[in-house]
Amino acid sequence: MNAVLNPADLASLPAPAPIQQLHHYAYKARDAEETRHFYEDILGLPLYHIIQSDYVPSTGEYCPYTHFFFRLQDGSFIAFFDLGDDVKPLPSPNTPLWVNHISFRVNTVQDLENTKTRLQAHGIEVLGVTDHHIFKSIYFFDPNGIRLELTAQLADAAQMHKDSTVAHQRLSDWTARKEQWRKERAAGNAAHALKPPTNDRPEFAPGKA
Repeated sequence: MNAVLNPADLASLPAPAPIQQLHHYAYKARDAEETRHFYEDILGLPLYHIIQSDYVPSTGEYCPYTHFFFRLQDGSFIAFFDLGDDVKPLPSPNTPLWVNHISFRVNTVQDLENTKTRLQAHGIEVLGVTDHHIFKSIYFFDPNGIRLELTAQLADAAQMHKDSTVAHQRLSDWTARKEQWRKERAAGNAAHALKPPTNDRPEFAPGKA
């Protein structure tokens, strides 16, 4: 990691570049055709671009690959690397399977239902429709073990803006509590992971309908 500049030098840096939208996510694929069938034939994302090379441009290391992209409606992409080894990527050993995922937005809840029907017809297990209050979702895994979510937005721009006005304060409160928890853990007085101070989803607690 590079050394961090002092505050005076940091203040003289250019402003952050405006990040317009997602360009692409990239993941390892066990097999390119298996992945293409899932994303193009089942989910309807067109195969749009392929790069093949023996060397990695960013690092220079030797690792032959086929890099292929599927295009979303907004012009962004989800992309994959087939490294030619026929090996499925492994999940993170210290992270529950539901944590790391990518969510795609669809227009309506009916679109969620329709896609759920298509997925199940191809033998793919689907969870949901799940109500998150501001949106509804379905969840499933692609052939590479990547958890995917399709989301239909429910909250309008006014509601999302209202939520944004308290987001920094809520995160600051959590950060302060976590700093205290770290001290308690270092002293041997915190045996469990820190819980949030509030439960925004009480309906999902055991025994709740």
